[in-house]
Amino acid sequence: MRILHTADWHLGRVYHGVSLLEDQAQVLDELVALIHSEKPDAVLIAGDIYDRSVPPAEAVRLLDDTLTRIVIGERVPVIVIAGNHDSPDRLGFGARLLSEAGLTVRGTVTADVAPVILRDGDGEVAFYPLPYAEPSMLRHCLAEESIADHHAGLRAQLNRVRALHDPSRRSVVLAHAFVIGGTASESERPLSVGGSGAVGSDVFDGFDFVALGHLHRPQALEGGRLDYAGSLMKYSFAEAGHGKSVSLVDIDGRGQTSIRRLPLAPRRDLRILEGSLEDIVHRAAGDPRRDDYVLARISDTGAILDAMSKLRTAYPNALSIERPQLSGSGAGLEAGTDHRKVETQDLFASFYREMTGAALGEQAGQLLHAEIAALSETDREAAR
Repeated sequence: MRILHTADWHLGRVYHGVSLLEDQAQVLDELVALIHSEKPDAVLIAGDIYDRSVPPAEAVRLLDDTLTRIVIGERVPVIVIAGNHDSPDRLGFGARLLSEAGLTVRGTVTADVAPVILRDGDGEVAFYPLPYAEPSMLRHCLAEESIADHHAGLRAQLNRVRALHDPSRRSVVLAHAFVIGGTASESERPLSVGGSGAVGSDVFDGFDFVALGHLHRPQALEGGRLDYAGSLMKYSFAEAGHGKSVSLVDIDGRGQTSIRRLPLAPRRDLRILEGSLEDIVHRAAGDPRRDDYVLARISDTGAILDAMSKLRTAYPNALSIERPQLSGSGAGLEAGTDHRKVETQDLFASFYREMTGAALGEQAGQLLHAEIAALSETDREAAR
């Protein structure tokens, strides 16, 4: 059986004040084209369909259009679970009606997980969709007071699945979780505050394939039996060096899997540019991707008037500027120093060293001394 696994669409995402919806629509066009060419038997979407629990109307329309093109247009069944960004009830609205058309949506957690059964030439495959749920919700739903964290909650769910699973069928689990051994990036929202949101991979023992969502970097665990397809797009400059893709998974008659990453190319990439502002602007003339979303990490130490406007003359979709030289890596005054007893020149020199990591030069020190002296003389004259 051939499965296309994707996750973490985050439809409606706004980054640095810019809506990414048009870019997401373009990438979803690519996804539908891949489904048309690869002809999978099923598409799995492992959570975080929307970026927030109350998505904008445009994001809802985009999801509706994309799922219609896949389920009705390509006649490929789709299985969707809610992630920690999604509202379970909103995502799951109309789920029973939609299942008749080939779209299975599991938003809210239930005590018993009914499998979705699909068939190929080797027999049946049972898909078990497990929407994201907080441990407190699982304690109530499963009536198991011992559930204290995500690991215990997922283990309790999957123990129930094992008890009902027909071993003659191959098995696939969909889950939205942070599995120990996975590599996180900056753009994921933590699953737990004040506790551990991680789960051990052993909770998935006995299942042929596990389609995971939550971590945004594509990666496989346990030899490919557990797979993170990764996010649809780059959602943080910390992901600038990542490649984005969907996973094409083939499961043979014995339940053995092989994974192929199908790359996705966004309309605008997310990139980091380094150098002086003048150099970055100058290099833009030969850059074929000037429409990308960029972060300029500039090396200038002096004052720059309206730096973002200058950057956007070269890169119209520039989102941010960083100045590492002014990151405050230097040492300032010792703790406990009374600033009122420090000479103005020494106070400024300490501030300069703290902000730039370098000592105030001799020439700059002389200019500072002259300015302070002139200001002091002005104050004295005003006091007469």
